[in-house]
Amino acid sequence: MKIGIGLPTTIRGVQGSEVLDWARRADAAGFSCLGTIDRLVYANYESFIGLAAAAAVTERIGLTTAVALLPPRLNAALVAKQAATLHHLSGGRLVLGAAVGGRPDDFEASGADFEGRGRRMDEMLDDMERIWAGEKRGHAGAIGPDVSANPPSVLVGGQVKAAFRRAARYGDGWISGGGTAEMFSDAREALQAAFRDAGRSEKPIAASLSYFSLDADPEKQTRATIGDYYSFLSEYAGMIVDGTAKGEDEVRERVRAFAEHGCDELILFPASSDPEQVDKLAAAVL
Repeated sequence: MKIGIGLPTTIRGVQGSEVLDWARRADAAGFSCLGTIDRLVYANYESFIGLAAAAAVTERIGLTTAVALLPPRLNAALVAKQAATLHHLSGGRLVLGAAVGGRPDDFEASGADFEGRGRRMDEMLDDMERIWAGEKRGHAGAIGPDVSANPPSVLVGGQVKAAFRRAARYGDGWISGGGTAEMFSDAREALQAAFRDAGRSEKPIAASLSYFSLDADPEKQTRATIGDYYSFLSEYAGMIVDGTAKGEDEVRERVRAFAEHGCDELILFPASSDPEQVDKLAAAVL
């Protein structure tokens, strides 16, 4: 199982210098990818721009949106161009994790239709697939840069049947937004069934994100940051905080459990923007 690390781009008060230092350390340490999580109405960095900054100071490490919310972004052609640009500039390192989103405020702020988000997600993925393949759109030809020979890999997020169907139609696999390794295992079986139903014989990628804290006071730090980020979920936010792997032993057990349940890549997201967390996590799990 590959192990990636999330950028601290959703930690309130994070500084650009911390993000860049974090990216450099993760690249040098040997993590498989840098990940971002996504929302509009929050004090976070935008996912594609955050990864572009990381790409500029790294050489090898993958760049994964885990996930980017497509329907609130409205314009499939613009998203396709942004993703293709990041992929091309970075030497083919982008993995586009994408999902519909579930917070009404993100949709209200962008002027998108919340109720029709699943349908719009399908439309956008279909359009982006054709754009990346080089379909002509005007006098100058296709929407570039040209990534037709090596488009970004697509992982679809979500826990409902439509997400697995969407992954089998448009993606290379699926990414879980959290939960236990046992929950991941059940969803992985649904993903594999969706690929079989779609007539696809290849093994789908099954990835997941999870949260960790190797801070001096991991309980306090997790409540202050991850708890704040998920506060819109009320009582469920406490479950996410409680489910964060705190300390080296819990982090190692989290990695072991996901590997045992067939996860291809686990991306561990931090509770702190301190770049020392990168070194501590590498020492614990790499």
